[in-house]
Amino acid sequence: MIFKGFKFGMLLQLAVGPVCLLVFNTATRQGFWPSLFLVAAATLVDALYIALSSVGVASIINKVGVKTTVKVVGCLVLVLFGLNTLSGAFGFSFLPSLSLFSSASNQNLFVQGFLLTASNPLTIVFWSGMFSAQMLENHWSTHQLFFFAVGCVLATILFLTTAALLGSFISDFLPAMFIRVLNGVVGAFLIFFGLRLLLRKEKGQTTQPQIA
Repeated sequence: MIFKGFKFGMLLQLAVGPVCLLVFNTATRQGFWPSLFLVAAATLVDALYIALSSVGVASIINKVGVKTTVKVVGCLVLVLFGLNTLSGAFGFSFLPSLSLFSSASNQNLFVQGFLLTASNPLTIVFWSGMFSAQMLENHWSTHQLFFFAVGCVLATILFLTTAALLGSFISDFLPAMFIRVLNGVVGAFLIFFGLRLLLRKEKGQTTQPQIA
């Protein structure tokens, strides 16, 4: 069951999202080990969302009023991160008064990763729908579903760690100007992800969110 969950989780990770880009970008600028704090934060949020989806929180999130609120909050988080990353490419901080954004400490990296991953709470709705479908189609027990979820979380760890390794490796061969351009590109994508989250029309629970 763990292997089945791992395969499914890797398929989801291939839909590269804002967290993967942030991990890669951080690894190119600060190295492999600091980027692991982002990986740990993303893994924690994924595990938390999977746990919440199994206890019915998705039914609350899926209500129209609540869904609109979480989409707006998620959009704001992504856009703020995006603007700050984009401005960093030009040598200044969009939010200089917030140490969370201006500091590069490992603790702040963990908080940034946590907030960025949690910025799409609609992921709970997806996990809930997916787990319900798997239980009905495969007649899985709660025990089997637990190990399937473990496999999904392991996929998050492996995929993001690989992105961190790749970023830290190629940083030795990239000129400083390219790193600044990469910052700008990542910032623009974060803004795009935020606006898409806000403007996206729901097509049901089968739609796959950008998890990592």
